[in-house]
Amino acid sequence: MKNLRQSVLRARLLALLSFLTLEILLVSGVFLASLGLFFYLTRVVFSAHSLTFDNWAIGQANALRTAWPPVTNSALFVTFFASFPFLVVAAVLLPAALRWQGRKREALEVFLAVAGASLFNQLLKTYFHRPRPATALLPQPGLSFPSGHAMIGMALYGCLAWLLWRHGRHPAWAGLLVLWAVLIGFTRIYLQVHYATDVLAGFAAGLLWLILLRTALRLYWREEQQVLK
Repeated sequence: MKNLRQSVLRARLLALLSFLTLEILLVSGVFLASLGLFFYLTRVVFSAHSLTFDNWAIGQANALRTAWPPVTNSALFVTFFASFPFLVVAAVLLPAALRWQGRKREALEVFLAVAGASLFNQLLKTYFHRPRPATALLPQPGLSFPSGHAMIGMALYGCLAWLLWRHGRHPAWAGLLVLWAVLIGFTRIYLQVHYATDVLAGFAAGLLWLILLRTALRLYWREEQQVLK
């Protein structure tokens, strides 16, 4: 019995060491940076009550809208791709398509990325309870911090980008997906339905959720493989 326990412990330690790859070190750096950014923004917004950066971003958006009025229609188009109706459809159809292709793990990962980020976002909004900007061009109900479009969009498109990168298929498309998520967040600032700090916090929280989810699933599947052996 003692030898069996030692073997199990040794196997787990080896699995943990193999887990500490360059990829994990990079992801850990992104996680810590995102966590630091999120807590820094909470201090700026809720402790210092500073609107300096937010007011500057609103001024830039107003200047852009004055110089290029057609940008508004483009912003409305782009922002749709992280709206509630779109995310509901994406959370159902994308996992269904992946399961149909025999990629059950990827299907679960995409579904949990969207569903988990949505729930996490609502919990954060309820906790921080920040009203939306009064100058919104597109009035919307709900609270402001962190931005749901930025957070859930980063979780969804970041997850898809990760899957493309992991399978070594079209890494350029993976980069474009992340940039798309960032662009969606910027449209929320342009439309003034969120403060810039809301959007940055949404990006950070989306990355945090995505990394936590990916790490938990990877550990679970690794443990599952050990049990099957």
